[in-house]
Amino acid sequence: MWRTKIYTAIGMVVLVLCFSSLSAADEAKEAAALEAAKTWLTLVDNGHYGESWETAAAYFKNTVTKDYWQQAIPAVRKLFGEPLSRKLSSIEYTRSLPAAPDGEYYIIQIATSFEKKQHAVETVHLMLNEDGAWRVSGYFIK
Repeated sequence: MWRTKIYTAIGMVVLVLCFSSLSAADEAKEAAALEAAKTWLTLVDNGHYGESWETAAAYFKNTVTKDYWQQAIPAVRKLFGEPLSRKLSSIEYTRSLPAAPDGEYYIIQIATSFEKKQHAVETVHLMLNEDGAWRVSGYFIK
């Protein structure tokens, strides 16, 4: 009887350790994705549109040409003005997005206040690339 209790206790400790290590791994993955989004948004904020395109995911580059991106994003940003503040609204991990290949993704929504639009939501899709880096695969302002 006491052996059963010991084995049960050991099993519980092992389960807790497994869930803890998964949680730490998930937290590290999420932190890396958030940092990648922040770095990419800084490029866009500073007008480095070509570099933002270059550092995006291959999926993004196959969807939007560099020339189009360099013309479209400044026009959109002109409508909104400079970002004044950003606050993370949500972050969601998924393995599937509509019209995108299966993979590992984070969907990050940011409550943003722009000069000309006080209440906006920026949505940044990041995908895990083959090189192990999180790269932007989509960007939307609503």
